[in-house]
Order: sequence, then structure tokens, then C-alpha cells
Amino acid sequence: MTKLCIFVGMMLGSYGGWYLGQALGWGLWGMFMLSGLGSVAGVYVGWKYAQRFER
Repeated sequence: MTKLCIFVGMMLGSYGGWYLGQALGWGLWGMFMLSGLGSVAGVYVGWKYAQRFER
């Protein structure tokens, strides 16, 4: 369950970061960087979510 939550969080964070960069009008490099930051944030949020409900 933890791996699934991390994977879903990573994917949603990545997409969110990419589209945020696109909405801000940043270039490809900026969208790529925000996508990476969104992935890291998504991994953390997914992990915390899994920890909360595994108990």
C-alpha cells in the first residue's frame, strides 16, 4: 500500500508541477524543474498518507 500511495503522489505531483510551469508561461526547462519538485513533494505526501492509514 505504501508503494502505491508514493507512486500516485509522485505522478500527481509531477503532473501538477508541469502544468503549473506551463500556466506560468515558463519554458521547457522551468516546467521540467517544477515537475521534479512536484514529484519530490508527491513522494513525501504519498508516504505520509500511507503512514497515516497503515496503523
